[in-house]
Formats: sequence, C-alpha cells, structure tokens
Amino acid sequence: MAGGLKVKGLLAEPKNDKKYDGFLYLRGGIKNVGKVRPGRIVQFASQGFIVFAPFYQGNQGGEGNEDFAGDDREDAFAGFRLLQSHERVKNVHIFGFSRGGVMALLTGIHELEAASIVTWGGVSDMFLTYEERKDLRRMMKRVIGGTPNKYPERYEYRTPLYELDRLDANVLIIHGAKDQNVSVEHAYRLEKRLKELNKNVETWYFHEFTHYFPPAINRKIVRDLANWMKKQTE
Repeated sequence: MAGGLKVKGLLAEPKNDKKYDGFLYLRGGIKNVGKVRPGRIVQFASQGFIVFAPFYQGNQGGEGNEDFAGDDREDAFAGFRLLQSHERVKNVHIFGFSRGGVMALLTGIHELEAASIVTWGGVSDMFLTYEERKDLRRMMKRVIGGTPNKYPERYEYRTPLYELDRLDANVLIIHGAKDQNVSVEHAYRLEKRLKELNKNVETWYFHEFTHYFPPAINRKIVRDLANWMKKQTE
C-alpha cells in the first residue's frame, strides 16, 4: 500500500535465514521504458542485500498512475518502510538509476533513517530534464500538467536540490560524462549543492561512458557500490 493505492514491486532475498541490509531499488524511465528487470535486481541481491523494487503506481497491475516523481514518490517511501519492517533487514540503503535518482533523493529527504543513497546516471533537476530532453517534453507536459514556465512549482516539487538541507545520509554519485539521456550536469549540480550544505558526498565520474556502461564495467561498479554502501554502516 502506497498513498492509499495498491502498488506492485519485486522482492529478492538470499535463500537462508541470515539478516542483511535492505536495498531499495528505484528504477528510471516511465511506464514500459526502464521497467524493473529481475536480472538486475538479482545482481544487487547477490551482493548480500534484500532488495525491493517498486514498479511504481499504474504499472504491471498496480493501481493509480505514474506521474514522474510527483505522487508516485509515495511508492518509494512505502517501499523503504516495507524493507524496514522486514524481519531479516538491518539497515536500508537507497539506489536510484536515471529518473530513479530523483526518487532516491526524495526518499532520503523523507526517510531520515536511510543508511546511504546512491544515484547512478541520476536526474537531480527536473527543470534541466525538460530543457535537455526535447523528446520527453510532450510526456512531461502531459504528466506534470504543463511547462516549467507555466507551473514552476510543480517542477520544483520534483527537484530535490531545493530540500537537500534535510538530508542526513551519505551520498554516492555515479555518472558517465558522455551521458545523453541525463547529462552529467545533473551530477555536478547535485554535488555542488551537497557540498554547499556540508553534506557527505562522494563522486565517481567516468569520462568515457554514456548512460549505459559496458557489462563488465557495470558488474564491477555494482560490486564497488555495494561495498561502499556496506562501509556506511560499519
């Protein structure tokens, strides 16, 4: 249950009775673009986490309608609490990819017990997304209700940069400098704002990569970020 709606998601947990840290996986895209893939979830679970990935409202049989980091942020908040209440979960970390970056930051701002936050190729500024992604403007106007000029407050509501003073968790930013889907400027703006607020932030910038990293590099970064998360709770 998220914001009064029944929302579906995917849970992956190691087959034993041990306790693990929880891993909230927040997908990118919208609707059928960027769907939760079981293989990806298993990849994170195999690093020693109990992973939950909400599909977001309106997807794969869930109630409601996804609205690009508007009310569907409730799905992420509810996913965080679901992991917290899991009898085998110790701490809960938050991971967001692409549009999931905004969701991860909003969740960390709302759920102050978050153990850490990782944003990979993540959106941090919804105004910038509208500006850069001409191909998404039609969808954004439909889902958000208009342009940033007409409804700046709706875009501000979906931009966590304005509320980062409320964030407690340490943040890791991973971004490819050649990313055309979510420009590296999103990462730079996030890093700059966190540093201005004296928050703990680490950055892994990859100058040769786009939004999608080669499989072998991807697997290595998954291992590295899993280790980084675990260090935050040592």
